[in-house]
Amino acid sequence: MQASSEPVVRIDGLWSVFGQGESAFAVHQDLMLTVQRGEMLSLVGGSGTGKTVLLRQMLGLLQPSRGSVTVLGRPAAEMSGEGAAARVGMLFQHGALFSAFNVLDNIAFALRELGTLPDALVRDAAMAKLQLVGLKPEHATRMPADLSGGMVKRVALARALIMDPPLLLLDEPTAGLDPNSSDDFCALLRELHAQLGLTVVMVTHDLDTLFALSTRVAVLADKRVIVDGAPLDVAQFDHPFIHHFFQGERGRRAMAPVHGAVPPEA
Repeated sequence: MQASSEPVVRIDGLWSVFGQGESAFAVHQDLMLTVQRGEMLSLVGGSGTGKTVLLRQMLGLLQPSRGSVTVLGRPAAEMSGEGAAARVGMLFQHGALFSAFNVLDNIAFALRELGTLPDALVRDAAMAKLQLVGLKPEHATRMPADLSGGMVKRVALARALIMDPPLLLLDEPTAGLDPNSSDDFCALLRELHAQLGLTVVMVTHDLDTLFALSTRVAVLADKRVIVDGAPLDVAQFDHPFIHHFFQGERGRRAMAPVHGAVPPEA
């Protein structure tokens, strides 16, 4: 990766203000952040720090009150129209599958909506993505209600990747999964990141997921990014949220395998 290359995401002087008049409040003030090509960046922060707001702004679903958000060199607001899925894929926290569509039709949805390809080609592309995420052809006709939590995540991931976007946004990708399913899903994301050359921005509260996937972590607090860097470096930053998040009992358990240490017994 060249340091001079244009970032995939550039956020400059971002203000996110909600409400009007005396009831207005700012979630972000002069927030700055860049995401370089090929990174897997995790956004962490306490409740109300605007992590999901940032994802929605990268998708072009929310516009900044002040400042700018650009994705692949263009204002993110331009991506809310037709063809946006070709640039950014989104995996929502609970999958957000269409309950009335089977697995294959869920995956094919964005490509079919373009209306530019024969249906047979759309189905072939959807089947290829289904198998890319580790599902079998016989899963194509299942309905979302018949899927396990791990399978829902995989179908939602295949749908996010149907247009081969260079940027993938993940909102709590392992939420609701048991430890084994979470580990398997992290392994799949690592494999696809390497195989497809994806740039990934992820919101997560799960430290095991964070350490398994992140090449960089950005911490939101005090209405801005207070620190960003390699996970173990960020974990040493002196701030109350970071002390609680990384250095509490849960954090010590997650960091122990990274350090090669055995966590202390309770």
